[in-house]
Amino acid sequence: MKSHGLFSKTMLALGFVFLYVPILSMVFFSFNNSRLVTVWDPANSPTLKWYGRLFSDDAILSAAWLSIQVAAMTATGAVILGTLAGLVLSRFGPFKGRALLQGLTTAPLVMPEVITGLSMLLLFVSLEQLMQFMFGWQFDRGVATITIAHITFTMAYVTVVVQSRLASFDDSLEEAALDLGARPARVFFRITVPLILPAILSGWLLAFTLSWDDLVVTQFVSGPGSNTLPMVIFSRVRLGVSPVVNALATIMVLIVALGVILSAFLMRRQEQRRKREEQMAASG
Repeated sequence: MKSHGLFSKTMLALGFVFLYVPILSMVFFSFNNSRLVTVWDPANSPTLKWYGRLFSDDAILSAAWLSIQVAAMTATGAVILGTLAGLVLSRFGPFKGRALLQGLTTAPLVMPEVITGLSMLLLFVSLEQLMQFMFGWQFDRGVATITIAHITFTMAYVTVVVQSRLASFDDSLEEAALDLGARPARVFFRITVPLILPAILSGWLLAFTLSWDDLVVTQFVSGPGSNTLPMVIFSRVRLGVSPVVNALATIMVLIVALGVILSAFLMRRQEQRRKREEQMAASG
């Protein structure tokens, strides 16, 4: 038993090393004074020079702000559509076309991003031509097309998360509220939504992260002047890794870590509140 426990702990430690040592090394070299990202300058390091360069780089700041806008709109749209899809698949039982809806909803999970990006590009080009022919209206690809493309593949993740939460949902709570005379809409917003809120919040954060990080699909559907942060970073890395990129990545890691901690804290409070309410209802 002891050898089995030691083996598990060793494998766990190796897993953490494999996952986080590259990130920690990137954070470490973001404070390096040398322009060579892998050569530490002990005489003049640590330094915050590259963070200062980062916050004076208008191209990166503009791209970061655009990525935040796109990711926020994408996550909100994906949560609305993904939650509705999850509710339909979980609550409506067997119906004609259910298997097709399930397959179409989750297909983006396994679809290569190149295929998704190319198909979205063809769709937007066809729409441009149709709008030009019918109304004489020409629209350019940009924030709107990037957001629509991101929603198409991120809503699949939200659907899976919400559907999994609804699978373990206690239907008796809703049935009790309906028996007491509450309208279905009131039951949905006062009971169903609060109970699945942790899943909705997790789906929003997951969609936000996926949209923020996406490069392949964005390159197909973006237009002039709509470069997101991953596109700017990729274009610069092709010419050589700059310490400014290390500083930017360190800030992104910090933001993601804070988001995960905040999400875990809110979900824990929500779960504790739910258990207290269930205990009060059972004792009352």
